[in-house]
Amino acid sequence: MASIQKNLFDWQELDELGDLERMQLILDVLDDEAFMVELESRRGRGRNDYPVRAMWNSVLAGIVYEHNSIESLRRELSRNGDLLSLCGFESIRGKEAVPSSNAYSRFLKILMRHQQEIDCMIEKLVEELKQELPDLGRNLVVDSKALRSHARRGGKKTPDGRRDTDADFGAKKQIVEKEDGTLWEKLKYFFGYKLHLLADAKYELPLGYSITKGSESDMNHLLPLVEELESNHPGIVKDAEYLSADKGYDSANNNGKLWDDYQIKPVIAIRKSWKDSHGSDKTRILNTEIADNIIYDNKGGVYCVCLETDRKRKMEYCGFEKKRDSLKYRCPLARKGIRCAGKRRCGTGDYGRYGRVVRIPLERDRRLFTPLARSSYGFKREHKKRTSVERIFSRLDVSYGFERHYIRGMKKMRMRSSLALLVMLSMALGRVKQKRHESMRSLVKMPAA
Repeated sequence: MASIQKNLFDWQELDELGDLERMQLILDVLDDEAFMVELESRRGRGRNDYPVRAMWNSVLAGIVYEHNSIESLRRELSRNGDLLSLCGFESIRGKEAVPSSNAYSRFLKILMRHQQEIDCMIEKLVEELKQELPDLGRNLVVDSKALRSHARRGGKKTPDGRRDTDADFGAKKQIVEKEDGTLWEKLKYFFGYKLHLLADAKYELPLGYSITKGSESDMNHLLPLVEELESNHPGIVKDAEYLSADKGYDSANNNGKLWDDYQIKPVIAIRKSWKDSHGSDKTRILNTEIADNIIYDNKGGVYCVCLETDRKRKMEYCGFEKKRDSLKYRCPLARKGIRCAGKRRCGTGDYGRYGRVVRIPLERDRRLFTPLARSSYGFKREHKKRTSVERIFSRLDVSYGFERHYIRGMKKMRMRSSLALLVMLSMALGRVKQKRHESMRSLVKMPAA
């Protein structure tokens, strides 16, 4: 038999070492002692073949090692003695130390009954991150993600472990690019749930979440997420300046409450809600009490119409007046120093070199008019930050196992989602404390020494 010399630099050992370091980082950062004491007290003097702490650590290890099923995790523990020992099992027992499938099933049911404790650990991590990152939450972003159930919808409503009687059908819009480069929206239907996530746009970290049926409307879950964030982390809401979202959250109530109650400027894409019979964008007169030449459209744009040439020009946005709760606009030609043929007829001449000044109170239309004007460059700049939540969802799919999973039922989906967010925040906090800010978002990539 030919002998093969062992490579002194084994890549497999290096990869396992990286996973162990990531696992150790989470164990060092996560404050779960009170939770472990609670679970141990409930077990009492019962059998302790598989210690509570070791079971909990191994469940977290399943996320760190990117296992999408318990059986995959058990195979990893069977072959990886270092991980088995790190989790707290007696590695000297070998495969006998690996918990059975039934033991994991019982333990996961226990975790589902202690969802509140898991959520409390998430809140503690967010608070610690706020202390390390003072500007955390200054730019908020909210969106929802479709979480497909592993079960198919059956005719029977009796739970049996295989059917999912909690899930429902939902639809998510998907942007598709054609061959000519144009974009169009496509509805994608699914059977399952929605993860509603409130996150920080700069650091791309979750700050709050909720799980609902797939048929739930996104619009109704923005304000509850903000209310819960204020209850748990009032300092974050106090420092928040903007909240970005797509048109699924567009409503007068959301815009009004965000600004009136929390002083957060909504940056929410607007749906077109009024058109004329020819399909072109409609405009309305700003002041209907007089024969005014100032008009606005269904995107919040404000224009003046020359009374001599009938030419429509965009009014110059001059900022938001907080004391008056109004948007300020000026005559575009007066600001640029250009003469206008209808200057005298529209009364611009009475205002001197500044031209006509128009103030629009937000109460005119809370959907169209927001503290950060939709026509401003600032609105476009802030709304681009909404894509940060898409990258969080991508990491949940690829690195945290939601692209392919075996989850059925609302309670299990919520528990599994909260554990993924728990690991994500723990990894971020650990790397921030190590001064490795550039790697705080990654579960897989290890920071360079």
